[in-house]
Amino acid sequence: MQTAVFIPAYFAPVDQFSHMLQADEILIEKHDFYRKQTYRTRMHIYGANGLLKLYIPVKHSGKELRLTSEVEIENAFPWQRNHFRSLNNAYRSSPFFEYYEDDIRPLYEKKYDLLFDFLMDSLRVVFRMLDVEKKMAFTTEYKEEYSGVKDFRHLIDAKQKRSFPLRYTQIFEPKHGFIPGLNVLDLLFHEGPNSLSLLKNMHL
Repeated sequence: MQTAVFIPAYFAPVDQFSHMLQADEILIEKHDFYRKQTYRTRMHIYGANGLLKLYIPVKHSGKELRLTSEVEIENAFPWQRNHFRSLNNAYRSSPFFEYYEDDIRPLYEKKYDLLFDFLMDSLRVVFRMLDVEKKMAFTTEYKEEYSGVKDFRHLIDAKQKRSFPLRYTQIFEPKHGFIPGLNVLDLLFHEGPNSLSLLKNMHL
């Protein structure tokens, strides 16, 4: 049985979900230190004008280091309403947005205090949309390295350059070209139930 460890992201890019699907058990990192410029708080979508980045606002802390699981969302801004509106504007005309709309809507209607709780709920929603059940457990301590566990925690870094070989049709592709490495929702809204097969057969 192959176990792989991941840091939860805001609707992570397709490569992370491809690796998750290939693992028998998923270990969720709960003891990492929060860092900026990662997919913990950002999601890349494809809007009518091209690439659009959505950010979850978080509360600042006097601590120099804090665990991701302790980070609080700054709800003074209507970020959930704005993000759902952006998703609606970007993907309303995609083949499967209406098919999955009711799955993601509750994430943008429920108030979340902790970033980690929102990320975990969004992860569970994606697995439900993919019609996949996965064994998941949480880390009990932070480890720099693992033995016998595949470590994909580096995929949380939004600045890291990596290849995304998966191709599929995007509705704004004729206007701006294909944009690789977008969030998993982009794939689901365009490919629907076929997304699972594409992710499983993605060669990384």
